[in-house]
Amino acid sequence: MEATRHIKISDYNYPLPDERIAKFPLEQRDRSKLLVYRNGDISESVFASLPDYLPAGSLLVFNNTKVIQARLHFRKETGALIEIFCLEPVQPADYAQNFQQTRRSAWLCLVGNLKKWKEGPLQRQMTVKGQPVTLTARRGEPRGTSHWIDFEWDNPGITFADILEVFGELPIPPYLNRPTQESDKQTYQTVYSKIKGSVAAPTAGLHFTTEVLDALRTKGIHLEEVTLHVGAGTFKPVKSEEIEGHEMHTEYIAVSRHTMEQLLAHAGNVTAVGTTSVRTLESLYYIGAALSEHPDASEEELHVRQWTPYDTAPSLTAQEALRNVLDYLDRHGLDTLHTSTQIIIAPGYEYRIVNRIVTNFHQPQSTLLLLVSAFVKGDWRRIYDYALAHGFRFLSYGDSSLLIND
Repeated sequence: MEATRHIKISDYNYPLPDERIAKFPLEQRDRSKLLVYRNGDISESVFASLPDYLPAGSLLVFNNTKVIQARLHFRKETGALIEIFCLEPVQPADYAQNFQQTRRSAWLCLVGNLKKWKEGPLQRQMTVKGQPVTLTARRGEPRGTSHWIDFEWDNPGITFADILEVFGELPIPPYLNRPTQESDKQTYQTVYSKIKGSVAAPTAGLHFTTEVLDALRTKGIHLEEVTLHVGAGTFKPVKSEEIEGHEMHTEYIAVSRHTMEQLLAHAGNVTAVGTTSVRTLESLYYIGAALSEHPDASEEELHVRQWTPYDTAPSLTAQEALRNVLDYLDRHGLDTLHTSTQIIIAPGYEYRIVNRIVTNFHQPQSTLLLLVSAFVKGDWRRIYDYALAHGFRFLSYGDSSLLIND
């Protein structure tokens, strides 16, 4: 798999005029266009017809993460505006515990206008749940391109989740090139979002409506959920000439025992909604392979590294790998697997779990485009040429595709 490391990202470029980037979603989510790619054949439909293209008895897997209002703005006495973008919790490191903190919490954050914040705390006063609250931010040590930020507030009846709901702003993608609007609070969440933690939406899911979900169930398609909290690294451009020089971001995943059992029961018949679900599901295979070698590995040791799929050659079937994960949960009395992944899926990758993908149209020269190319055996350019020639809308609020490998 050495060839994968030497893929030139410039080979995954295509012209994307600004007017083809959807700045806002359609008013009716499921009326968006759907490109259907089945074993090399391309056709066009509408998203509301998705159930027609999926086999009865198959499994559809969503990412149920919820986008948090992760951007916090503070103004210094000098008038300088400082933006703090919460990336991931560090104290406590568990998302759910951190959101329930009532006096202080710490996060790794990106800091905008950092040169204007040399020292001293930042403060901002607001009303939360009808009560006055002063939020204080103190800058700690740098961690790569981010900083440790300690937050404190003076009202023990208020949680950090409450703070973000009032102080925070929803972080819409930078390529939309516009301010966040009130409507984004609804339209930039999937209808099935549940678990707070992402700083970007799993955007393939934005097309689903309750009507589409009901139609899927009526057809006998099983619906399951995983959680992958999408980090800002999803927007990180590939700046190296070859992808070997690109470091994938770590993202935290959670998969329940019930979902694992359904994956095992439907092996070979799984549709993933979005690239985050793909990365989660494919990571499970390599977690199961690692457990073959080290049955008592800790959840931290089960972290899937960027190049694991290319540096190892497991001989396990998907069913064997999934069974290993279920056995691991049984041995440790766990209902949910919690770990993390850095997996990069690029041409040369062999898909183990996922048979169909619902996904949007991605940025040129992105790791998401590499993932799509790996699935369609390099045929991505014909798909994107078709989408550009037939009026499809691109990126987060744009149209979508259903990719099928039967």
